[in-house]
Amino acid sequence: MYNSPVYGRALAVLSFFLLPSIFAQGQQADKAQLTHKLISIRVKGLNHLKEDQVVTASGLKLGEFAREDDFKQALGKLGDTGLFTDLRYAYRYSTEGCNLDLQVSENDQLLPILFDNFVWFSDQELTNLLRARVPLFDGRLPEAGNLADQVSDALHALLTERKISANVDYLRAGPLNGPIDSYIYQITFHPVVIRNVSFPGAAPAEIPALQAAAKSLSGQEYLRHKIRPQEKFNFLPVYLARGFLKAKFDDALSEVVSDGPRTLVDINLPVHPGMQYEVKRIAWTGNTVFPAEKLQPLIHLKAGELANAVQLEQDLDGVRKLYGGKGYLMARVEPDPTMDDAQATVTYSLNLVEGDQYRMGDLLIDGIDEPAIKRIMYEWQMKKGDPYDNTYFTRFFGFLYRDTTLSRSYNIAHKETMNPQDKTVALALHFVAK
Repeated sequence: MYNSPVYGRALAVLSFFLLPSIFAQGQQADKAQLTHKLISIRVKGLNHLKEDQVVTASGLKLGEFAREDDFKQALGKLGDTGLFTDLRYAYRYSTEGCNLDLQVSENDQLLPILFDNFVWFSDQELTNLLRARVPLFDGRLPEAGNLADQVSDALHALLTERKISANVDYLRAGPLNGPIDSYIYQITFHPVVIRNVSFPGAAPAEIPALQAAAKSLSGQEYLRHKIRPQEKFNFLPVYLARGFLKAKFDDALSEVVSDGPRTLVDINLPVHPGMQYEVKRIAWTGNTVFPAEKLQPLIHLKAGELANAVQLEQDLDGVRKLYGGKGYLMARVEPDPTMDDAQATVTYSLNLVEGDQYRMGDLLIDGIDEPAIKRIMYEWQMKKGDPYDNTYFTRFFGFLYRDTTLSRSYNIAHKETMNPQDKTVALALHFVAK
C-alpha cells in the first residue's frame, strides 16, 4: 500500500533540508570583494560523485574571475540539491590566481526512481539523457532538496524536444504510514492507454490464463507502478498454481502503437517460469494443540502432484481458522519449501507458531431494547472464560439465533478487543436498524 500521491515540486526549506555549514579559511574581511582568476578547483571527500560533476553543478568555471560571494553562492547551489550533508571551502591566492578547495560530505540516503509512463524512452536512455542535463544526477535522488525538481525540468524539456505536449510531475512513494522509499515520475495531461498485454516467455498452456488475468488492463491508463501489483496478485498465481514455484516477471516494457492527443501502447511482461515442481512430502512442526492427523486432511496437496502453492495458501487459511476456533487467535503457519532441482520435487515443512490461547471476556450489546439483549445473552453459548471462538459470531447470527420479537431488521457490527495481559477478548455487538 502506498501513500496517496502528492504532486508538485519539492521545496528546499529549512524544515526539510539541513543547510551546509560554510567556512572560509585564512581570509581577511576586506578581501571578500576582491576578484581573482580561478586557476584550480579541487573537490575532497567524494565517495560516489565525480569531481567534474560537482564543479559543473557549482556554476564555477576555471579561467573566470570570482570572489568569495561567488564561492558562497556555489556552495548554496550544491547544498540546495540535498546531495550533501556538509560543505566547506578554502581558497588561496597567488600571483597567478585563486586555488579553490571544496570539502564535501555526501548524503548516502538516496532513493531509486521509477519512470512511470515515459513510453518513448527506455529507462537507460532516460538515465543517460538526464545525466547529460543534470550534472549531479546519477540515477537516485535525496529525499529533500531541489534535485528532484531539476530532474523534472529536464524531463519536461525532453518531452518538448520530442513535441510531446505533457506535464511532468513526481511523487514520493512509500508504504502506508512508512518511510518514503522511491520517487515516481509521471507525465500528466497526456493519456497513455494500454491496448494489449503479452507475455514473452510464457508457454502455450499458460497463455489463456494470463490473458484472462490481463483482460481488465486493456483500455486502462498505463502506469508501471500499478502494473507491478498485477504481476504479484494476478499473473504470478497462474504459475504458482501449476508448480512453477520460482517463476518471476521482468519489469513491464512498453511499445508505442500510435501517437497523438493520446498514446496507445502494447505492454510486454517477460516471464521466466523456471522449473515445475511436484510435491514429495509434507511435514508438520510446532503443532501441540492439534496432531498432524487432524491437520493433514485440511491440506489438499498430495505427494506426486504438482505443487499448487495457491491451493496450499488457501488450505493454510483453513488451519488458521481451526486454531482461531479454539482461542489461538495469533496462530500462524509458515510454509518452508525445500526444493530438489535434480528431482524437480519440493518438500514442505509447515511450521506452526501457535501462540497463546485467548478466552471469552465481556459481551457488550447495544442498539436494541433490554428484553432483546437479555434473550441474546441467554442464548449465547460462549460464556466468559471459555476458549474464544472467532468463528462463533458468524455461526450464532447465521444459524443459531432467531428472535421473532424484534420489530425490525438490523445490521450487526461487532468489534473484538484483545487484552494481551489476561489473554481475553471483549466482544461488542452494535445493532443498527436497517
